[in-house]
Amino acid sequence: MYNVDELYTPATLEEALDIMAKDPEVQPLAGGTDVVVKMRAKNLKNVKLLSLDRIQELKGVQMLEDGTIAIGAMTTFTKVANDPIIIEKLPTLRTAALAMGGPQIQNVATIGGNVCNGAVSADSAPSLFALESKLVLRTKDSERTIDIADFYLGPGRVDRKPGELLVRILVAPKGDHFGCMYNKFAVRKAMDLAIFGVAATCKLAEDGTIAKATIAMGVAAPVPVRCTEAEDYAVGKIPTEDVMAEIGRLSLNSTKPRDSWRASKRYREALIRTLSGRAVRDAFVLAGGKLS
Repeated sequence: MYNVDELYTPATLEEALDIMAKDPEVQPLAGGTDVVVKMRAKNLKNVKLLSLDRIQELKGVQMLEDGTIAIGAMTTFTKVANDPIIIEKLPTLRTAALAMGGPQIQNVATIGGNVCNGAVSADSAPSLFALESKLVLRTKDSERTIDIADFYLGPGRVDRKPGELLVRILVAPKGDHFGCMYNKFAVRKAMDLAIFGVAATCKLAEDGTIAKATIAMGVAAPVPVRCTEAEDYAVGKIPTEDVMAEIGRLSLNSTKPRDSWRASKRYREALIRTLSGRAVRDAFVLAGGKLS
């Protein structure tokens, strides 16, 4: 049914990278929730698969000595959602993980696979963009670290070079008086692709206003985007109704929503205007901010 020509099952990262260096046609297989669907639809034929499931060093969440949170690319969304470090430090990732499909999918789908699939509707993407995450990619002979914003090249296209594997995601420490929020809009409350998703973070200044904000969106352009104009405007503000409305208006300038079978362009524009300011407000409150 699936036309698999070869299946590799390495036990270590070094073994996997060696296989990828020798065979450039091999397709990494994480949870398989995207790859197997493509194979079943015959969009992938006669493939050589490299299963990453046995590689323990690609799994789990840890806090490094400098406070950076490192998430293994093979960490499932269930593990992300239930990890104590994520729950305490990055609750927006927990929200995103629990929004991704249903429990069956969350048990096998991985955060690294979700990123490497390059889908603009990926639930992890807006939160990882808003958190200004970095990606660590390795080949047999090299390693590079890039901003997640530079990884997405277009719909379904990412900057993963031949023989290269995403090994972990890094989120720098955010300190105190920091809040983050992810809001997903879909037709159904569960097990549905996002019509629109927005994540926001807020860092408070000593006077109780916003010292820094980030706003990132999915399904608002060909790739996930940051709304830098709205972010700059939010600095020094408290998210009142008027400020939220202006954040929504400015956020729209950074997006390129389109018509699709799931929603019209006009509908997505209304969601962007409404939900972006709301996400900033919620992040502000979670950071300890007081609304006037």
